[in-house]
Amino acid sequence: MTAKPDLSPDTATVQIRTVAVVFACACAVGACILVADADLQDGFQVWDIFRAVLILLTTGWLAWGAALGLTGLWPKRRSVPPHAASSTASTVVLVPICNEDPVATFARIAAMDRSIHEAALHLDIVILSDTRSAENQAAEQAAFRMLITETNGAGHIFYRNRLENHGRKAGNVEDFIRKSGGAYDYAVTLDADSLMSGAALGEMIRQMDADPKLGLLQTLPQITGAQSFFGRAMQFAASFHGPIFTRGLERMQGSVGPYWGHNAIIRIPAFAQSCKLPELSGKPPFGGHILSHDYVEAALLARNGWRVIADSSIDGSFEEGPENVLSYAKRDRRWCQGNLQHMRLLLAPGLAGWSRFVFVQGIFAYLVSVFWAVFLISTVSGAILAPEPDYFPNAYQLFPVFPSDRSREILALALGIIGLLILPKFAILLNAAISGRACGFGGVYRSLVSVVSEILLTSALAPIMLAYQTRAVLQVLSRQDGGWPANARGEGTLTFADAARSSFWIVMIGMLALVATWLLAPALLIWLLPVTLPMIAAPLLISWSSKPLGPHPFITPTEIDVPPVVGAFREIHARWRSDLGAAEIHTARPTELTHVPT
Repeated sequence: MTAKPDLSPDTATVQIRTVAVVFACACAVGACILVADADLQDGFQVWDIFRAVLILLTTGWLAWGAALGLTGLWPKRRSVPPHAASSTASTVVLVPICNEDPVATFARIAAMDRSIHEAALHLDIVILSDTRSAENQAAEQAAFRMLITETNGAGHIFYRNRLENHGRKAGNVEDFIRKSGGAYDYAVTLDADSLMSGAALGEMIRQMDADPKLGLLQTLPQITGAQSFFGRAMQFAASFHGPIFTRGLERMQGSVGPYWGHNAIIRIPAFAQSCKLPELSGKPPFGGHILSHDYVEAALLARNGWRVIADSSIDGSFEEGPENVLSYAKRDRRWCQGNLQHMRLLLAPGLAGWSRFVFVQGIFAYLVSVFWAVFLISTVSGAILAPEPDYFPNAYQLFPVFPSDRSREILALALGIIGLLILPKFAILLNAAISGRACGFGGVYRSLVSVVSEILLTSALAPIMLAYQTRAVLQVLSRQDGGWPANARGEGTLTFADAARSSFWIVMIGMLALVATWLLAPALLIWLLPVTLPMIAAPLLISWSSKPLGPHPFITPTEIDVPPVVGAFREIHARWRSDLGAAEIHTARPTELTHVPT
């Protein structure tokens, strides 16, 4: 690489960022004024200053998220280069795995290989295993033999198990690029639950060919295969709201875009040049390997002048999601630790200003839960410690002066916060109805029912998720390392007892908060019920939302018209499961990675 491309944001990007920042600041200041005005009714205290600062920060965060959704409402015009008949670039699909379900993982690879062949592409697929258990390695090798049989002894699919899993997933990909990356121009990075169609892969390669300055292209994976109420609500939200929010993100970030670690394509020379990850000094959770490596790799590419963009318009990119709250919280705990590690990278030399801002957003995404918790605590404490009202402040006063009712300010604040949460979703619903996109979700009425159901569910679960996130932040700040637990794929229905064991502490906090408010600050009781009641009902909500659905509102386009690669995976997976009940398929031993050209 000779000269770094100019990644300065264009005029449209600067305008979008400016409007979003002004909107977020205006909402934050407005909320702060409402809280301060309400607190002035009985004299300003230290608690009141603290609470005003907290509401300033938390409302600003909510408004920023709303701005992303609102700025993504109108379609994005793209200058699409002419479609090339074929690409001369050499591309490899990388599937890093560690203690995954090998039958499901390798069935996805078989479905992708079929779709790649139908798209007339010639790609290598490399499974990079970090599994350490001999038993699990044997299961992977047995599944690999099934894969080779399914693909007629394909010579372009390879399996490798590292001797040392240094650096976890990021180290696994880095090890491949260092040893075998010279044989390829591009690499598509996937997770074990990723699915991509041949058409999507071809489009990604075409965009990389058309822009030699493009270092990384991130797609928006759609969730498929969800069965539970919780999982299907997430699947609907990702499909209905996700493209709009991602389009807003594209406009906001410009050429310094996101990387989510999977369902993306990288330019190998750029990645090899830029993305050698440091090992942070000290012990985990703030030292050691960088857990949220994808954000850092995107920032390092941008630092070296490579464009990093997201494209939500690429169809055929899929993944699976957690089926219950506990699986989600388990995954979120690792993300929390990884994002808080980025505190140590904020002042790293040479990073683009927007990359630093992305780090701040990722950090704040978890700290905001603590801020909300502290805001609630300070509100109750302020009411308890407030001085008794003086009904006769002046000497010889004949008539009492009653303190002003603060309900109007509190109601305005509550409605404003609720508006920031739901306004973008209803704006997206209106946009879908006008544009006809709602047809893919069962029509306008069915879409409305789905949007309202998703809002009600997420609202009920919000205090529970706040509790889990607050605990995660406090664990990291108190130097407790959460490690990198195996992904909880396929975890489904939870019994009430399972949910109660994992959320008993949330129930206790909710009950104590409710009783304390009732006894010490009864005027606030009605305002805290939306928080405390869901916490007390946490086991019921967690177990109920994990149950499979019969008739349900959450219809998505991939259910009305199942994508071929998704249908192929389901067919292959079911057949392999059936075959395993009869006899194990034996063919050649797994092809070693040393067979890949170097």
